Amino acid sequence: MTTSNTVAHVLQDGPEELKPCFSPEALRQVEEIFRRYPVNQRRSALLPLLHLAQRQFGGWLSRQALDYVAELIGLAPIRVYEVATFYTMYNLKPVGTYHVQVCTNISCWLCNSDAIAQALQQKLGIQFSETTVDGQFTLTEVECLGACVNAPMMQINDDYYENLTPETAVAVIDRMMEVSP
Repeated sequence: MTTSNTVAHVLQDGPEELKPCFSPEALRQVEEIFRRYPVNQRRSALLPLLHLAQRQFGGWLSRQALDYVAELIGLAPIRVYEVATFYTMYNLKPVGTYHVQVCTNISCWLCNSDAIAQALQQKLGIQFSETTVDGQFTLTEVECLGACVNAPMMQINDDYYENLTPETAVAVIDRMMEVSP
C-alpha cells in the first residue's frame, strides 16, 4: 500500500459545512510561531501549528484542518498528512471532552498499568480507542508519556497523573464525572 493510500485511509473528513479557520487570537499565535523560524523555513512550524489547530478545532484534526494548516505553511497537504499520522499526539478522529491516555510502555507496565487500564475500562464501560456514548471520555493506550520515574501514569487532556493505582485512577475519573454536564 502506498503512503498516500495509507494516509487517506486514516484521515477522517470533518463536517463539510464547517471549513476550518483560525480565530483572530489563534492567527496572532500563528504569526508568533512563524517568527520563531527563518522565513525560508516556515515548514519548521508544522508541529506547533498542528497542535494549535487541534486545540482550535475541537481536539482533533480533520482532513480539512490538515489542509488548512498545509495552506498556511505552503506545504503540499500530503506532507502535513504524513506528519500528523506519524505522531500519536495528533488525534485524527473526534475524541471525548476528556481524552484519557494510559501509558502501557515498559516502566508503567512493570508498575501495573494493566490493572489501571482494566479499572478504567470497567469504570467507563469502553475499551481502548473508544468513546463513551455521552461523548465525555475517550480512552487511549499510549506509549511513553515521559515520566517513567513516576510510573504508572496517565494523561487527561493536558494534565498528567502519576504514581497511580487502579483506585486513584478511578478516583480521578469520578471527580471529572462530578463536574461533567
